[in-house]
Amino acid sequence: MRTFTLASALLFGTVPAVLSATIDVTVGGSSLTYSPSSVNANVGDIIRFTFQQKNHTVTQSSLAQPCQPIANGFDTGFIPVASTTTSGFPIAELTITTTSPVWAYCRQGNHCQQGMVFAVNPGDKFAAFQQAATGGGSPASVTIQPVSTSTSATATSSSTSAISTPTTPSSTDHKVIVGGPNTLIFNPANITAQVGDTITFEFHEKNHTVTQSSFAAPCRNLFSTSGTAGFDSGFEPVASGATTFPTYTIQVNSTTPIWAYCKQSNHCGSGMVFAVNAVESSSKSFEAFQALAKQLNGTSTTSSSTPTSSSGARPISSSVYTTSGIALFALIGSWFL
Repeated sequence: MRTFTLASALLFGTVPAVLSATIDVTVGGSSLTYSPSSVNANVGDIIRFTFQQKNHTVTQSSLAQPCQPIANGFDTGFIPVASTTTSGFPIAELTITTTSPVWAYCRQGNHCQQGMVFAVNPGDKFAAFQQAATGGGSPASVTIQPVSTSTSATATSSSTSAISTPTTPSSTDHKVIVGGPNTLIFNPANITAQVGDTITFEFHEKNHTVTQSSFAAPCRNLFSTSGTAGFDSGFEPVASGATTFPTYTIQVNSTTPIWAYCKQSNHCGSGMVFAVNAVESSSKSFEAFQALAKQLNGTSTTSSSTPTSSSGARPISSSVYTTSGIALFALIGSWFL
């Protein structure tokens, strides 16, 4: 199980801090909601998102397309919280520098389509925003059940979706080992899967990810090249000698090829890539995908991270995003196995 060690931080807007207010919003927990789901805020106010159980995001979207990220919009990224966590929840803060409406959603699986959306200064349009997200229907009333693995929820993408219900008896779960002692591989690295099958990635030694990309750009995340929000496990540090391993599961809902890589340092350029349903008789075989990754040697990717320490901990990191008059400060603490 992973826990957070959090540090506090301030991100100042364009007005004196003495005039600002902090507005608390809970993300997830026992239901697929932001609570409250909309707020009114003044310039300089801070929206403080507290992430509770399961694995959620706060991702900027638009009124017209509630469940699609906007270009250069803010995104906390996936923040998993174990079902057994009762305190020390991770926090992301958004500083408001405009009174224009701000629209956001959770890009985990079909959470947005079930009504998990959020707005700042929506006026009288929040109901329409949520209805557009749910396809005109009412938001689903969903209670999230605890899971046995530490990271079982996954990102949405054009070719995969999160698991929210048990798999059907006819489906197959494909186990893939990620990394290990002195190895930069997915094992197996190329599989064939049917619609409804699941793929469970088990992370071993060092610090790796499984991140969706495309055949043309093996070492760049799918969103950066196509605008489509692909899946991304995030970094999973595992100490040498560990006996328990975090897992990350996706479900296949199409036989279209799926391409992925490890975004740690130069791992992709060393050939650490993965494919589902690659057509081996075509020019887009797994071997061609891996060769292209090695040829590019990761030079087209901007992803990077700090390698795991000998204790298996990931140091505190922070990122600041600005767009449309919004500044987002996401602070995620150290992770320990």
